[in-house]
Amino acid sequence: MDNQNPRKRKGRTVQWLAAGVVLVTGSLGLYWWRQLQDPARYVTAAVTRGPIVRSVTATGTVNPVTTVQVGTYVSGPIIRINVDFNSPVKAGQLLAKIDPRPFAAQVALAQAALANSRAQLRKDEANLAYQKITYARDRELIKTAVISQDQLDSQKSMMDQAQAQVGLDRAAIEQQQASLRSAELNLNYTDIVSPVDGTVVSRNVDVGQTVAASYQTPTLFLVAKDLTKMQVDTNVSESDIGSIKEGQRATFRVDAFPERDFEAVVGPVRQAPITVQNVVTYDVVVNVSNPELLLKPGMTANVTVVTDRRDDVLRVPLRALAFSSRRHTQGGGAATSGAEHPQHRSQLRVWTVRDGRLHPVRIARGLDDGNFVEILSGQLKPGDEVVVDEQKASHGARSAAMMGAPRMPHL
Repeated sequence: MDNQNPRKRKGRTVQWLAAGVVLVTGSLGLYWWRQLQDPARYVTAAVTRGPIVRSVTATGTVNPVTTVQVGTYVSGPIIRINVDFNSPVKAGQLLAKIDPRPFAAQVALAQAALANSRAQLRKDEANLAYQKITYARDRELIKTAVISQDQLDSQKSMMDQAQAQVGLDRAAIEQQQASLRSAELNLNYTDIVSPVDGTVVSRNVDVGQTVAASYQTPTLFLVAKDLTKMQVDTNVSESDIGSIKEGQRATFRVDAFPERDFEAVVGPVRQAPITVQNVVTYDVVVNVSNPELLLKPGMTANVTVVTDRRDDVLRVPLRALAFSSRRHTQGGGAATSGAEHPQHRSQLRVWTVRDGRLHPVRIARGLDDGNFVEILSGQLKPGDEVVVDEQKASHGARSAAMMGAPRMPHL
């Protein structure tokens, strides 16, 4: 009797263990079956009508259309400045004055040298006249043998030398006249004048400052020709430059007026590439009117260039095409033409939910702006709901489903 009790207890233990294993296995199987049967939740969005605008964004700097750098050709101390920042100026107006005294002295020296050369010319012309008379007399005397042939030849040589000296004097006068004009020109350069009508936007000198123009012309003033017409120099990436064309509409904002959109027009698209750290961009000039003078040179502008536009078209969120592509990739349905590459193909499909099940709808796509895509054809109308995402039921919903609770409905 004692020997049978341990065997019976051991047999009951094995039976209980086996029953536990079966129960656990059954529970796990039921859990995973319930989990597989638990329906997905679909996020939908409505089909709407509205505009689709494709655009390119870039950052640039506001600049005057024409800016002239006013420098100096001569060196010297500044003795007078007649304008300041924001001063309106006219072409030819005196902006500043360099000390003219050294250059006036050079003009006086050149004038004196010219006067000396002219006096020398008069003297040598008188000598030439005398030599001509002497030579004519000697030619008569040689006929009566009063003088020798050598004397006549010597007199002719002296006459020719006097003629050459007059030529040298005349050349010296021309040289001195050129020196005088150069000295007068340098004297005139001491007047710093505006070359155009405009506004002084920068002043880089003060009275008493010495400017040196020996090696490089210093910039004393920056004069903007017309601040009512500005331009934004933008850097557009090489991936977007192909869609930018002159004449396209653009808008931009500056930090000074964050709520205001400034209307502009795309101007020249410059061909020269700008490469910074292996990133290639191109300078696109955007022209804008500035009648209120709100835009200042140097402002940073965030520019949006409209490259294409469709108004009042049938559209769906671009996420609906991404969902269709993802479902195809995961084996959720048969492939349709171009469904795996919605951004490159026009024949696509989107999904709708009917009675808790997905139904495909074939469409032909048009323009997209990164958020919405134009529907050219397909059995969709405004107000229809298309699937844009999929969510599995939460763990709590799965547990409720295992306990017999109703499942969460489709969104």
